[in-house]
Amino acid sequence: MEKVKSLIPNDLKKAIAESTPENLLRTCSSLLEFLRSLPQFQQVIMELTDPEMALCQKGKEKALDFKIKGNDCFSKGDLHQALGFYSQALRHIPMTSNDMEANLIATLYINRAFSMHKLGLFEECLRDCNRAIALSPSYVKAWYRRGKVNASLHNYRAAVHDLEIALSMEGTSSGKGNIKEELKMLQGKLDSTEGPSISSNDGDDNKLASLAGSHDVVLKCVSTPTKGRGMASPKDIHPASLLHTEEPIAAIVTKSCRETHCHFCFNEVPADTFFCPTCTIPIYCSQRCQELAGGEYLCWSQACSPAEKNHAADFAECFAGAISANYTKDVSTKVNFKHVPEHRHECGGTHWSAVLPSDIVLAGRIMAKCIAKRSSEVSNSAETLLVLLICQIKVNSMAIVHIQSADRVANFKKDQKLSATNIMPISSIEQVRVGQAIYSTGSFFNHSCQPNIHAYFLSRTLLIRSTELVPAWCPLELSYGPQVGQMDLLERQKSLEEQYFFKCQCLSCSKLNLSDLVISAFHCPQSNCLGAVVEMTHHKVFGDDFVQVSRASRVCKLSLPNFTSHKVSNNEDIGKVAIKLLQKSGFTSHINPGYCLNCGSLLEMDSAIAATNNAMSSINRMKDSVFLEEVPQVIMSNALKSLSCLRSVKHPYSKAVAQSEDYIAEAFVRMGDLESAMKHCKASIKILEKLYHTEHIVIGHELIKLATIQLSLGDGTSAVNSVKQVDVIFSLYYGANMTKRFPYIGFLREQAVILASCATSI
Repeated sequence: MEKVKSLIPNDLKKAIAESTPENLLRTCSSLLEFLRSLPQFQQVIMELTDPEMALCQKGKEKALDFKIKGNDCFSKGDLHQALGFYSQALRHIPMTSNDMEANLIATLYINRAFSMHKLGLFEECLRDCNRAIALSPSYVKAWYRRGKVNASLHNYRAAVHDLEIALSMEGTSSGKGNIKEELKMLQGKLDSTEGPSISSNDGDDNKLASLAGSHDVVLKCVSTPTKGRGMASPKDIHPASLLHTEEPIAAIVTKSCRETHCHFCFNEVPADTFFCPTCTIPIYCSQRCQELAGGEYLCWSQACSPAEKNHAADFAECFAGAISANYTKDVSTKVNFKHVPEHRHECGGTHWSAVLPSDIVLAGRIMAKCIAKRSSEVSNSAETLLVLLICQIKVNSMAIVHIQSADRVANFKKDQKLSATNIMPISSIEQVRVGQAIYSTGSFFNHSCQPNIHAYFLSRTLLIRSTELVPAWCPLELSYGPQVGQMDLLERQKSLEEQYFFKCQCLSCSKLNLSDLVISAFHCPQSNCLGAVVEMTHHKVFGDDFVQVSRASRVCKLSLPNFTSHKVSNNEDIGKVAIKLLQKSGFTSHINPGYCLNCGSLLEMDSAIAATNNAMSSINRMKDSVFLEEVPQVIMSNALKSLSCLRSVKHPYSKAVAQSEDYIAEAFVRMGDLESAMKHCKASIKILEKLYHTEHIVIGHELIKLATIQLSLGDGTSAVNSVKQVDVIFSLYYGANMTKRFPYIGFLREQAVILASCATSI
């Protein structure tokens, strides 16, 4: 594809780049005409669309090869490897109604189920047993394995029922004897408390709705001089109000998550991964997601032979339950997703959806949907529409982000005690970009570097919630990525222009604020001065009106803060670090890089930068060693000296100091020195509260770390206070039911309350 692009003449590239809506059709047609004449382009099209050349074809021989490898690993006791091979066999075995070999597929499901049973994956094992029974109702091993796993789940009555069916079908005397022994062992447990049924998730059917909450906020599309169309409400909006929920027009999983996340709902796939029946590209968490993505209904019962169908009268109820269980595995699919079979037009032997960029695939999915609805209208201007779509997708698509911690809580059990060696890993609360999608209404919300709303996702559903009190008709703005506290002003401007092609004019990019002044600043050479010294950035004060900030060719004009505003503390801090920018002199003044914005002292920048680089290098070496069993003492000692050096050359509120404090806190946790870890964790939070604000979600994540350390130290009272702060912050961003989304917070709260109660009673 790159070779083809290199063959396009420069004059044609220029004409396309300078296209207007009026001549877009002509330039697109010129490009298409040129490409059609190239043999290289024809070769690329053939490779992308010819089923004979596709890499995604299914094949029985390849499936059998994976099955043999799985059997070999299973016999050697390598269960994880065996599980992977059986899944690959299921991925490659043809499953269409014409080619399906039900017995072979049922065998693969049971082989995988057996591996999962041995690994303790009982729910996943049960679902594979259901699939095997649905395919081949007279398959004895499927009934037997389901009976065994039901017993493991303490569903003894169901286990006895399954084993009795297996006994009635078993043809060998030895097999009958083994099953009778199993039944005999289970008879005494029938009166015991029954375990929960795992065949379906009926109790969770309304989970997404309960997590989302209700909303009755009226939204209006408004227009502003600086940002064009945006969203606002004619009424005041209270903090934590759910403003909007929406399903995507089209969505695609990110390349890095193609083998780990469902290609429809974007949740992590379980061990019993489900596959497309006609190609090997997508993977799904359930048959329901596969059908919603591909628009195909895989009729299992067609695979049954007449002899097998004779058994249906004896266990029709169980057969129906097995099919039903395949549809209720994942709760997210029970919500009313718009039925968009986005994979259907990509399936059938081609593999272009796995090769082309995500923007192009998204455009293709939208086009396919439009053509299906209005073929005559779309076909006449398909070329122009496709180009416009790709342009719109680049600036209007949203990254679907999931929180990893929600899936890692299973590592912590209620009977476990938190300690220095059993602390939630910091990495497990990071955000993971799992998909890219287009939302029709969601795309109308404009950007702000200090947003008043927060967008998050449940599976592929977009939810938007207010994070503060928003007055009527005030613009509702979310973050497209860059935020105050994450980057300084000029870095944010550069990032947004490069990715979204606009110059941000939000309030934070139009008014002087503390975070932008100190985030990358150096310490004033005068030890008793809190002033900020900035590198490579010029500040020009124009009388009493505004400050011009410039770096290289990038220039921004900022209004001066209002000391009567509600953010007085922030403005007072600006006066402590950059009083020269606020002095009302009535004339223009210029402050060069390297000079303190407070007292005017000159810092030797070269030596300060060199000292910073050396300190960060040492701290990064310590950070890299955190994942060793034990951080070497000499590395830790050097890191502490470097932190002291960093504090002397960087501004006390700089992000480099905050990150270094955090890295060292984590290292002390690994070493078991929790008192030191807590001290450095608190120091990091104190700085971040200056860069962001006290109720920002970043602070919430840091408080989770602090609460975990406090619990490990046995300080239940402090942990309770930290968790209360976490509750306030996360409720603003995710609603009152956020504990269901972040079970670890609930775990921390429960442990903290227990510990605090014990301390009080003593």
